[in-house]
Order: sequence, then C-alpha cells, then structure tokens
Amino acid sequence: MSNSNPSLPDSNPEAAAERTEAAAEVNINSNRAAPLNTTRRVINRQLLGMKGATPGETSIWKIRLQLMKPITWIPLMWGVVCGAASSGNYTWTLENVLMAATCMLLAGPLLAGYVQILNDFYDRELDAINEPYRPIPSGAISIPQVITQVWVLLLTGLAVAFTLDRWAGHEFPTITAIAIGGCFLGYIYSAPPLKLKRNGWLGGYALGASYIAIPWWTGHALFGDLNWTIVILTLIYSLAGLGISVVNDFKSVEGDRQLGLKSLPVMFGVTTAAWICVAMIDLFQAGIAVYLIGIHENLYATLLLLLVIPQITFQDMYFLRDPLNNDVKYQASAQPFLVLGMLVTGLALGHAGV
Repeated sequence: MSNSNPSLPDSNPEAAAERTEAAAEVNINSNRAAPLNTTRRVINRQLLGMKGATPGETSIWKIRLQLMKPITWIPLMWGVVCGAASSGNYTWTLENVLMAATCMLLAGPLLAGYVQILNDFYDRELDAINEPYRPIPSGAISIPQVITQVWVLLLTGLAVAFTLDRWAGHEFPTITAIAIGGCFLGYIYSAPPLKLKRNGWLGGYALGASYIAIPWWTGHALFGDLNWTIVILTLIYSLAGLGISVVNDFKSVEGDRQLGLKSLPVMFGVTTAAWICVAMIDLFQAGIAVYLIGIHENLYATLLLLLVIPQITFQDMYFLRDPLNNDVKYQASAQPFLVLGMLVTGLALGHAGV
C-alpha cells in the first residue's frame, strides 16, 4: 500500500525527484507567464490610449489607433443611444439600427478620434512630462503623419454627418451643424490662443458637454426634432460631466502646474478639487431626477437616484481617499452607473414626449 501521509518521508526517492523537477518546471512556467500577462495588459492599455502604457509599438496603424484613444469613444457612442431614446421615435428596424450605428461611428471613432489626436498634438509638451509613452512625445509617429490623420478624420466625419442628414430627410442639416460645432469646440479646447483647458472650469465644462450634450443632440436629431428643452437639459446634465472630466486632471497635476494650466486640482489643491468633482457629479444628476419628478416620470426619477447611490459609495471607497492613485479604479467602478443614469433619463424624456 502506498504512503498517503504527506508528513512521512517518501519511500520512493526516484519518484520524489521526478515530482521535484515537475514542480520546478511549473514554477518556471508561472514566472514566465506573469511577465507575459503584464506585457499583454500594457499593450492593451497602450492601444486603448489609457494611463500606464509604455512605448515600443512599431505598427503605424496601431500607433494611429492609440492616438485616437478608443477608450474615450464609448461615452460618446452611448450619448447617441441616449439621444435616440429621448427622441421617443426610435424603433428596432434594420434601417434605424444602421442609422444609429453610423451615428455612433461619427461620434466615436471619427470625431472623438479627431479631437483626441488634436489634443495630443497641442499637448505634446505636457505629455512629455506626464505621459512620455504617448505616440507623439515618444517619437513613434511624425508630426506630418499626425496632421494628415487629423484632416482625414475631420473631413470623413463631416461627410458622414451630412450623409446622416440626407438619410434622415432633414431640410436643415442639423447633424452637420452639430458636428461642425463639436469639432470647433474640440479645437478651441486644445489649441491656442483660446485653449479652454487652461482653465479648469471652462475646459472641464467643454469636455463634459462634448461627452454628454453634443452626442445626445446628434442622436435625438437623427430620430426626432431637436428642441430647446432637450438642449438645455443636456447642458445641465453636462455639469455632471464637468465633474467626470476633473477626474482626468488628477493624473496631470505636476505637468499642469509646470506649464501653468489652471486645472481644478492645481487651483484648489487635490483634496478640495476631489470634493468639487464628486459634488458636481452627484448634485446635477439629482437635479435631473427632480426635473423628472416635475414631469411626472417618478419611476425613472427613482431609478436615476438609485443609480447615484453606488457612485457615492465608490467615491468614498476610492476617489476621495486617494484621487491621485485611484482615479482609474474609481472611473471603472462608478461610471457604468452614471451612463446607465443617462439612458434612464433619455427613456424618461422620450416617454414624456419632451
């Protein structure tokens, strides 16, 4: 009978030696796998345009994709969905699905990509301090190549916007006008002499409106008639977006301070800016919920308020305790509830026929 008690010495030295070799091989493979997994994560973060990447990519197309920061496309594409919901006219037909998908292509890869590259171009000195692994400061792509990509995305985006206007049968090219306005806002956000991002309030609100109001208007206009009530409500909602945009400023405090950019963390200090940030996020979502109660959409208002609760929880758990190191963790945890709240609001407005 074989000995199954691990506390007793092994009666077969050869078998013990084989097991020892096998265990050593497993440990070696595990040690090899860990750096490999880390490398994959770094590469993925690099391609998505996230914080914490490293240089080294050589494919020009992957570098171009990295410049466009795909991770930033998602909220704009979601904003289109919210606008379609608030129109009250969206139905699940093949044509409507294709129109919505084209509109999300416009808001995300094309025009958000255009704005992100423009921002990297004008922020190349700042990125050399804060994010030297980005394609431009690392020298992975030349300036003429960057400028060419900016123009290709801009012109293609405007062409797609005009196509959507024709597809929707608009007499006035509403979507094209919104696209032009959004592109101009993206330009003055990054480019001198205005460079709105120099001021934390102006730049933060411009960014918040770009992520919430502008794609929302586009989706609403595609399937319904854009009106001033929707315009004003989404501009108010964008004040919550201002709070979200401030979260991104904490990773750049040192570079902003050196280059004289007045982000909220630079102006008020890290702790105070963190409190301003969470107050903006929570209070303006609550304000939208109060409006929904006012138009008798009580169920949707309750859902919106319930979605604010986990955001407050994650603010306390992560962001307020260490905004410099927990910014990404907080965004990953809390933002899904914010964007779900946007959809709840869109559905409420569509149901009420606002």
